[in-house]
Amino acid sequence: MRRPAIEAAGIGETEAGDMALVRRALARDPAAVRAIIKTHNQRLYRIARGVVRNDAEAEDIVQEAYMRAFASLDAFRGEASLSTWLSRIVINEALGRLRKRRRVVAMPENPEARIIPFPLNPSDDPERTMAQRQILGLVERATDSLPDAYRGVFVARVIEGLSIEETADLLGIRPETVKTRLHRARSLVRKALDDEIGPVLLDAFPFAGRRCERLTRAVMGRLGFEP
Repeated sequence: MRRPAIEAAGIGETEAGDMALVRRALARDPAAVRAIIKTHNQRLYRIARGVVRNDAEAEDIVQEAYMRAFASLDAFRGEASLSTWLSRIVINEALGRLRKRRRVVAMPENPEARIIPFPLNPSDDPERTMAQRQILGLVERATDSLPDAYRGVFVARVIEGLSIEETADLLGIRPETVKTRLHRARSLVRKALDDEIGPVLLDAFPFAGRRCERLTRAVMGRLGFEP
């Protein structure tokens, strides 16, 4: 019976759920505050990380954004989802850090930083785990190499899975601009991966060391040669 009333008010189920959670958080319900933080941590971190390209700073940005958000939580009206509202605060905080950093010194490269958690299975063999980590590194470096305007769209659209409309709303640009930048970002990532993977393919399917020696001995033995 509540759904028609919600729709008549122009509020979707997600926004209604957000409002209920926000009201509980405003009443200092620790479970509600924890739920807000845990629900949005990964998205906010990825967005911040996509802007500043530094793990520690991205985490600090998210913490500061949460402090700003909870300090002005009574300003949340549910006109957008809580996720979008928080993401805008993170974007503003991250861009502010980036502008401040650039006034002081050129932004350093950080090829070891992580963006995308890769589901490594500890039960896998070491070679498989190493291969997965190498793939992860390739994707992260390719993403880090994107210009700022393209990287933000790529992280939001591809890594976070936001729609074109959500990405446009988050970044304050037109949907057509999202499409254009995303196309260019994908092309640049593809080229970066091709440049790195190409030389690696020359070493694909290695057969050396113990395996090579074992086969050599087996064949030599079958041919009648002394071991």
